Amino acid sequence: MDTSRDEARRRDAADPLRAYRDHFYTQPGTIYLDGNSLGLLSHDAERTLLRVLEEWKTKGIEAWMNADPPWFTLTEELGALMAPLVGAEPDEVIVTASTTVNLHALVATFYRPTPERRKIIATSLDFPSDIYALQSQIRLHDGDPARDLVIVQSRDGRLIEEAEIIAAMAPDVAMVILPAVYYRSGQLLDLARLTAAAHERGILIGIDGCHSVGLVPHAFDRWGVDFAFWCTYKYLNSGPGGTAGLYVNRRHFGVAPGMAGWWGSDKTTQFDMSHTFTDAGNAGSWQIGTPPLLSTAPLHGSLLMFAEVGIENIRAASLARTDYLIALIEAMGLTDAPYHYGIGTPRDHSRRGGHVAVEHAEGTRIAKALKTKGVIPDFRPPNIVRLAPIALYTSYDECWQAAQHLKAIIDERSYEAFPIGRDLVA
Repeated sequence: MDTSRDEARRRDAADPLRAYRDHFYTQPGTIYLDGNSLGLLSHDAERTLLRVLEEWKTKGIEAWMNADPPWFTLTEELGALMAPLVGAEPDEVIVTASTTVNLHALVATFYRPTPERRKIIATSLDFPSDIYALQSQIRLHDGDPARDLVIVQSRDGRLIEEAEIIAAMAPDVAMVILPAVYYRSGQLLDLARLTAAAHERGILIGIDGCHSVGLVPHAFDRWGVDFAFWCTYKYLNSGPGGTAGLYVNRRHFGVAPGMAGWWGSDKTTQFDMSHTFTDAGNAGSWQIGTPPLLSTAPLHGSLLMFAEVGIENIRAASLARTDYLIALIEAMGLTDAPYHYGIGTPRDHSRRGGHVAVEHAEGTRIAKALKTKGVIPDFRPPNIVRLAPIALYTSYDECWQAAQHLKAIIDERSYEAFPIGRDLVA
């Protein structure tokens, strides 16, 4: 492999998405590789946020119907824009609430334990918030999480094999909740296989798309996924705390939401102020409260950009960048002595998300040392420095520079200047 900087720059010159970097606010002297935690601000997202602020300033309450687009139906409009990213019909996707609130709302709807079926399957590599939510939902049904929450264990702390998840799908299982991509290693699960296996056994399946939506093309309808939920502030670049999304397969339309609220009403009767709930009849039924407009508006500009670029093109560019970064680390000898970096992310494209899990015994201190060199990664215990080269704004040259810094940090032993242990926010 050509490990020269000239090769990185040649790749940048040939990159079909290179023009989109100018859409984002990148900071001079900073290589931002943490877009899998918080995506950068784009001019597109800023424009739609400023538009809503101007509408608030000039129209006040009239903007609910007279803004462009009207605030009253904005979450439905954004759901329709997002639907192609997950392989769904427009009315099966809605923008609402936050990831964990949406998980609660969906599980509260579809988890109906019986003496014969009351267990929920999750895995040992799931994001903790999902586990907390499932534990609390089980308790609300007078269950015991120690008994009713089945945790499929990882054999190596990195990956979960689909066959082991399927093996846990016993007759007493009511529901499976799985991430599309594991947040530590970046492993992408075979959702089509897992959904088919769950349904063959009469089990509902829900998907956490936080680390995949806006990165990996999904086909929720074709696969038959029952429901899904995800954040929008990572790969979709909606801003910190940006309003989340959810999907409900249309075969479940008409099921009463387990956590009903007035924003899930039929729009034509919502302001009748009746105490009888008439749901929207689509994914909008799972909305609970009034949408936070200032946390929703940036997503509009971002989704318009995604519609222009196309999710398939984003996926191809993401894989090309992670391929390059992995190959560069290996070709530079960084997986050998004295560097001892490991790659915890699958090489196979069908099993890889959008970041590279760089493993090292000194991971916490290496992450801190990278920041002093202008590289922004993040750290996940026990030993993972996550590097996410984002298709729309990370250059190949920045990947090349990051690899040089990984080498220099060991050569110079500069990581030793930092205390052991993670920062408060890792």
